[in-house]
Amino acid sequence: MSTNRRDFLKTGATAALGLSGLTILSPNVFGNSMGYVAPSDKVNLACIGIGNRGNEIIKALDKTGLCNIVALCDVDMGAKQTLEVMNMFPKAKKYQDFRKMFNEIGKEFDAVSIATPDFSHFPVTMMALAEGKHVYVEKPMARTFQEVDLMIAAAKKYPKLATQMGNQGHSEGNYFQFKAWKEAGIIKDVTAITAHMNSRRRWHDWDPKITRFPTAEPVPSTLDWDVWTSQAQPHAFHKDFHNGQWRCWYDFGMGALGDWGAHIIDTAHEFLDLGLPYEVNPTKLSGHNAFFFPMSTTLEFKFPERGSMPPLVITWQDGIDNIPSVPDGYGVSELDPNIPPPSNGMIQPAKLNPGKIIYSKELTFKGGSHGSTLSIIPAEKAKEWESKLPVVPESPSNHFENFLKACKGEEKTRSSFEIAGPLSQVFCLGVMAQQMGVKLEFDRETRQITNNPLANQVLAGMPPRKGWEEFYRV
Repeated sequence: MSTNRRDFLKTGATAALGLSGLTILSPNVFGNSMGYVAPSDKVNLACIGIGNRGNEIIKALDKTGLCNIVALCDVDMGAKQTLEVMNMFPKAKKYQDFRKMFNEIGKEFDAVSIATPDFSHFPVTMMALAEGKHVYVEKPMARTFQEVDLMIAAAKKYPKLATQMGNQGHSEGNYFQFKAWKEAGIIKDVTAITAHMNSRRRWHDWDPKITRFPTAEPVPSTLDWDVWTSQAQPHAFHKDFHNGQWRCWYDFGMGALGDWGAHIIDTAHEFLDLGLPYEVNPTKLSGHNAFFFPMSTTLEFKFPERGSMPPLVITWQDGIDNIPSVPDGYGVSELDPNIPPPSNGMIQPAKLNPGKIIYSKELTFKGGSHGSTLSIIPAEKAKEWESKLPVVPESPSNHFENFLKACKGEEKTRSSFEIAGPLSQVFCLGVMAQQMGVKLEFDRETRQITNNPLANQVLAGMPPRKGWEEFYRV
């Protein structure tokens, strides 16, 4: 082990596992005095990542009527996927490097939206919080356990700054139904959850016998590949790292679990007070390799008793050949119009659509993804309980409105880093188990992996690329 690696593991692991010994830095700029936007004002918003998913987020934020889009930033500014948003907001200032944007016009905006690849959520978020900006960041929060810890710590340091992770269903029907049913005692004594996402993924046509990363290709003239790489270990440009293809690779993305887990497991994780698992066991890794995600995966996440709630196991299944069994009376897997299709194709209604099955000691619930509500199965049992179900309140705001109203001090975000951070760390542990192909035993008190010293080191991640170390300080 190199000295650089050894030193980083000492300091980085300390930061990841206890958040002690970190350097506390004062922000350079306080664009909004670290507080709320005046209720009469619109939120001035800078958007980082404006193509593909970023395009959709920017349109949704703008549609609320609660913000002004004053700046656009994308490492591939001017590429085909960025043109629509650029043309929609011609007066917005344009940047390729978010650091330059903060340095030059940081006082001109109050909040940021971040829709960059999973791995690069971290540095943008850390700079935004340090500069006094409210943060909306896509899911999952970050790629490594340590980075999520640091993001949580930064959000705690600046309590007047709103943070929101982009699992939009957390402001829709399932959120309010799950909360109401849990409080009414309808959802209780849950012992097992099957969470599933079995649609085709981008890497399913690739050869899992891969022995190296793809060879270098010319960098597009519109792309700043150095900024795209940010804190990650350097890779030569290849089209299969860009425009959503990054989702395939352990170095950049979080696979099907990180992409869809926050839309499927989120309400159970929050309202059943799951926190972090004490064990993650990969029981199926079909097509496992060291570079990109398996063809299919089954992971068991084991959670202990929490107060009066019994131990619980979440079984995650992805892959087109890994569809879970369903209980008697399940019925059909309806295609919910509120669930967006995967980015590479339509969901097939004839198959099991993304969702979950929740098993309690008395009742079984069938649910979908995003804001899809639960139903009690079988139908006979649902009819028996119909009169006992509480009234579920309507959502006062969608996820984007909720964030912008929180920037103005009018609401509290529903997927703040305090809530979304531990959920994201469940995915970090799951992806570690996928990549390493080993069972992980995790001590929830010490926040260390106890059965595998190498895996415990991986919690801290690799040292950041030279020049990006500053983002690892709170």
